[in-house]
Amino acid sequence: MSLDQFRLDGRIAAVTGGARGIGFAIAELAATAGADIAIIDILEEGSDSAARLEAASGRTVRAYRADLRDPVAARAVAEDVERDFGRVGVLFNCIGINPNTDVLEIPAEEWRDVINVNVNAQFFIAQAFARQMARNGGGSIVSIGSDSGFIVDKPQPQAHYNTSKAAVHQMVKSMAVELAPHKIRVNAVAPGYVLTEMTRRGLSNTEWVKLWEEMTPMKRFAEPSEIANVMLFLASDAASYMTGSIVLVDGGYTCW
Repeated sequence: MSLDQFRLDGRIAAVTGGARGIGFAIAELAATAGADIAIIDILEEGSDSAARLEAASGRTVRAYRADLRDPVAARAVAEDVERDFGRVGVLFNCIGINPNTDVLEIPAEEWRDVINVNVNAQFFIAQAFARQMARNGGGSIVSIGSDSGFIVDKPQPQAHYNTSKAAVHQMVKSMAVELAPHKIRVNAVAPGYVLTEMTRRGLSNTEWVKLWEEMTPMKRFAEPSEIANVMLFLASDAASYMTGSIVLVDGGYTCW
């Protein structure tokens, strides 16, 4: 047994939502572990993030802008990445949004948007890269779920987000079963509260922050790097017998 099992030397890793937050954290870590990186994001800042990471890591890093809610766009960007890099062995699927709206007030458009981004877009890009992996001898897909896929977080109103993350967990398990014969492993990390750009808007509500910290046995939020560490493990050969797993990384939040 060797620690080399935790590395990604010689591999190509695609990272959706890689412009910032958990996505950028895993892009950084995967590059440190020896992978070349394709950052896929709808945000323009993906290009700056890619340039910064390439300069810091010495790895080849490219940015691709795409709206993954569109299955045609998802297939096209996956083809672009394969054309530019060759065989993609790892997909880190980190896209997601989380508006807070009372269940009695959620507009149909907002409900659809959450499901489209958190579930449909994750599926379309995973399907596109899984087709390549099946053709090329296998690979690993690691998605971002949430503790909200197991419990109803409080006090924030987010029925659509909770629903979407439960769907992601079941999608990961279903894909894991069907893709195992193709030597493709599919797993997810389910974070608790993480200090990212997406969660910072909730930090302005001091009562929410106080409650979240009190309900977390470790009494703090996670750093994006702490989620990325687990994602790297799941993608690596060190997790070669893991598929269909949803790994909670929540500081003990769901233990109560």
